[in-house]
Amino acid sequence: MAMKILLPIDMSHPASWVKPMGEAQKMLRDGGELHVVSVLPDFGLSMVGAFFQKGFEQAALLQFTEAMRKWVRDNVPGSIDVHPHVLHGNIYDEILRAADKLDVDVIVMAAHRPEARDYLLGPNAARVVRHAKQSVYVVRD
Repeated sequence: MAMKILLPIDMSHPASWVKPMGEAQKMLRDGGELHVVSVLPDFGLSMVGAFFQKGFEQAALLQFTEAMRKWVRDNVPGSIDVHPHVLHGNIYDEILRAADKLDVDVIVMAAHRPEARDYLLGPNAARVVRHAKQSVYVVRD
């Protein structure tokens, strides 16, 4: 059985990927594809974007893409068929859109009990769980 896994990560927050990556590796021991996604949030309101230099978002996306390539080299074993994806927009919307577009079997992602420092991780995971058409494997830290 071929399995396609979507692994959403926050490259700057190891708790978002250390344990979920381990679980994804276990699931892929008999083969399959790992689609790693990370989302660069957009400005949201257009008036927010006016405070940044012209071309800022494009430059940020290029840097983010290179950071994703490095993350994959450093964290995904060479034996895994991995496909990195850099997304741009609202975090949970982009995760859901990628899961549908890539036709994955399961989304493996971290979720935390919200604390002041990582409150945003909880709501994103909760929205993905509520709205995904695919199974979602939530890995707690």
